[in-house]
Amino acid sequence: MAKPIRFKQKKKHYVLPEPGTTPGFVYIDANSLKPKIHLYSFNAEEFEVVELANLKNIREKTANQDTFYWVDIRGLNSVELFNVFSDDLKIHKLVLEDITRTYHRPKFEEYDGYNFAISRMLGIAEDGGLENEQVSFIQTKNVLYTFQESYEDCLDAVRKRLKEGKGNIRISGTGYLMYALMDMIVDSYFSILSKWSEDMDTIEDELLARPDRKVMYETQLVKRNLISLRRVIWPERDKMNDILRTESDLISDQTKMFIKDAYDHCIQLMDMLESMKEIASTNIDMYLSIISNRMNEIMKVLTIISSVFIPLTFIAGIYGMNFAKQDPVTGKIMPGNMPELYQENGYQYTLLVMAFIAVVQIIFFWRKGWFK
Repeated sequence: MAKPIRFKQKKKHYVLPEPGTTPGFVYIDANSLKPKIHLYSFNAEEFEVVELANLKNIREKTANQDTFYWVDIRGLNSVELFNVFSDDLKIHKLVLEDITRTYHRPKFEEYDGYNFAISRMLGIAEDGGLENEQVSFIQTKNVLYTFQESYEDCLDAVRKRLKEGKGNIRISGTGYLMYALMDMIVDSYFSILSKWSEDMDTIEDELLARPDRKVMYETQLVKRNLISLRRVIWPERDKMNDILRTESDLISDQTKMFIKDAYDHCIQLMDMLESMKEIASTNIDMYLSIISNRMNEIMKVLTIISSVFIPLTFIAGIYGMNFAKQDPVTGKIMPGNMPELYQENGYQYTLLVMAFIAVVQIIFFWRKGWFK
């Protein structure tokens, strides 16, 4: 017998420190990547990007108040890296803990002299599952620090805008740059939903053409991914709302206008997501309904066949008992036994009666509409 089709979703397992660890403990996962650090320096006229081996003397490298900086850190496997933030930049240990424990929901927090935020960067894995990576932001007056778990991301469009100097990205400060990166992450959610929407259309076509278990498994996988995406979009919307309501001097009123647009995108994503969840649930219900109807059709055919053969089997059973009218050995007449057993042409008469009964039943079932 063929093995059933199975669809598995790749789950990310987080390696966590022991329960009861001191709050603010910076936990470095041994499986995490070594950091790659790029320093972007830019203003209205200039743009420069250099790769750094470490963050030593980062204060001196970002000291020019007429220039904005973006420190792009990809990979978190470095104790020295976080010591710089703790000792030199005076970043709170709870913030560093949230950066290294990469399972947090999107959020925005204000601290003395800097803001801290978390976003979730999503992608579709090769097996159809949902890749979910944490992106953390530390925003100061003229420097934005970002932290990612992996080397790959969806932020190249922002890097290109910085290089080409398009729009206000070079002159609007670190608050606008942080918005641009968050907005890029949110916009990537639209691409994911668009891909899943196409998958749902394909699944629905297959469902109507030839429903099988594969259709149900694929629909359930999409529905499961939608639930995971919902757990990201809801707090992302709340985070945008927190940024809109903040009174931090690091977020300008002009930047808040753009944040409001990102907030609207989150609302739109929620509407799309809820609609797709309903479609996925409808497809599963439709599959079960089609299978149930198909089973009913099969049972109806079997019922008709059984109903036709039951009286025929009854007649054949009676005349198969062989209670003869006359004893073939002694010639004795046995009253009450079958007088028709040795009747001339009895076999043909019996077949005609059985055929007549079958035809009458078929006509009766047809007039009742059982064959429609």
